[in-house]
Amino acid sequence: MGEVSADSITMDLLREARETVRRSPLGVINTPMIPWSQTTLPAHKANSIYIKLENMQTTGSFKIRGVANQFARRPKGGRFVTMSSGNYGKCFAYASKLYGSEAKVVMPENAPISRAVLLKSFGVDVEIAPTPRLMSIVNRCVQEDGMTFLHSFDDLDVIAGNASVGLEVLEVVPKPDVVVVCCGGGGLLGGVSAAVKLSGCEKARIYGVEPEGACTMYKSFLEKKPVIMDTDSIAPGLAPPYAGTLPFKLCQRYVDEIILVSDNDIKGAVSTLYRAGLVVEPSGTAAFAAIASAKIPRLEGMNVVCVLTGGNIGKDELANYPD
Repeated sequence: MGEVSADSITMDLLREARETVRRSPLGVINTPMIPWSQTTLPAHKANSIYIKLENMQTTGSFKIRGVANQFARRPKGGRFVTMSSGNYGKCFAYASKLYGSEAKVVMPENAPISRAVLLKSFGVDVEIAPTPRLMSIVNRCVQEDGMTFLHSFDDLDVIAGNASVGLEVLEVVPKPDVVVVCCGGGGLLGGVSAAVKLSGCEKARIYGVEPEGACTMYKSFLEKKPVIMDTDSIAPGLAPPYAGTLPFKLCQRYVDEIILVSDNDIKGAVSTLYRAGLVVEPSGTAAFAAIASAKIPRLEGMNVVCVLTGGNIGKDELANYPD
């Protein structure tokens, strides 16, 4: 993936991906954008904040967008392998079933057993192993079994599919001043930031938000290259051990700043959103947490967009959050 340039992401490519996602048999929807002021969320001094509800997306997260574009550009009936314990794995399994693909998900041993059961229900093979061994198992599947590895975020087709979030945002708020998006490996942030800036909103400020204990993109910005680190966060979907190579290049070009939030900020965001009737998983709340905790500067009088990225959280997990 390292040889792919940020120049590969063009408006023509993003528009084509948007149409592919829109036509996908996976049932991707154009999720609602609601004004903060029309919810029961606590009043905020910036009165033009819009919330993009990807927690209401098919399969419960934005990941289905990238998967829709990725699978549309692969042979039907192909044989694919990936690494994931989260929302990408769920979307990958869902797509594999609809496309009739032979598929395998390699999961870390600390992943919830319920997620492995769900993936198996879609007909995919699941192999569980210690995190340091995951890539070697993927390589074995590629070399010995002839499978094709599909990456969950460092993939041109995934990023272009994810960018459809940004294009939908611009249909509601054509000239946003500030766009706030969570960042794990950077596949969503890279796509959305490219979509916004390439659409002519060069002056829009784009912020990525990461957990303090999983700040791979933040550190990559400091080092001016993708870095690997041990990550630890209450938001596992934002805690891959490295930033993607292509996402890093795109974020370096289009993102103004990476903001860090604490696990307590994220916990508070989950609870605040739930009280307002919005079920959002910890990883999906990071952008909201950054705004609610006043980590994003100069919002007064601005048109602000906040993306809630996923809603896959069970009632047993919600019981661990403050009322």
